[in-house]
Amino acid sequence: MNTGKKTTEQPSAYDILERMPLDELLKNINKEDQTVAGRVRRQIPSIEKLVRAVVRKMKRGGRLFYIGAGTSGRLGILDASECPPTYGIAHGRVVGLIAGGDQAIRKAVEFAEDDPDGGWKDLRRRRVSDKDFVIGIAASGATPYVVGALEHCRENRIRTGCITCNRGTPLAGAADYPVEVVVGPEFVTGSTRMKSGTAQKLILNMISTAVMIQLGRVKGNRMVDMQLTNNKLVSRGTAMLMNELSVSAEEAGKLLKKHGGVRKALLAVKKKHRR
Repeated sequence: MNTGKKTTEQPSAYDILERMPLDELLKNINKEDQTVAGRVRRQIPSIEKLVRAVVRKMKRGGRLFYIGAGTSGRLGILDASECPPTYGIAHGRVVGLIAGGDQAIRKAVEFAEDDPDGGWKDLRRRRVSDKDFVIGIAASGATPYVVGALEHCRENRIRTGCITCNRGTPLAGAADYPVEVVVGPEFVTGSTRMKSGTAQKLILNMISTAVMIQLGRVKGNRMVDMQLTNNKLVSRGTAMLMNELSVSAEEAGKLLKKHGGVRKALLAVKKKHRR
């Protein structure tokens, strides 16, 4: 285990930020951000192992849980909340949990992340079991709420992964499939909502997108199971049917309205043509 100072807490390579010209501030933040994708790319082998493990569980009916505190928790909730409308997967199959509960999404809840049993209690409320998969998210890799949750999962034979931005952390030690993406010191020292948060968001995008594709929630490159919750998505669905079936916008619109989704409309038309 790494006993030295965490990379995420090391001093910024920049100083006297309050005197830095605005254009220089923005350019330097952008310069640091450009390093993140390369660091994430190095972790693709670890991310692949994690995704394969998640897919195995979800194909058997299990759920995916993200659990974190602060920025990490919010990013997990964001990724989880976008899966049903984007891929049509049932609500509750991908779940985001944050230290302090839903109120912590908008406003920090003091010391909630310091409870080593809090994460496990939140998972138990959702009746987590060994059918499910839990991913702990913590830039530091030491957040008690998250580390404790994964340690309890291990005791109960629940498979886990993690996303952290330091090496040799308690969180990685507690995870079956750790992803350690070290992005270096933040532009503002210790502000892990910056590069660390960006890295976590990129990895979460990779996990959920790859998992949903592996579960058959994409056809070609299109979101054929998306929920038609606004006019933009209805228009997108109409265009998909026009392209796939070579029909007019009017006909595509009628099919979409009748069947309630792109995949359902495609299946209905193909079934009709087989007769």
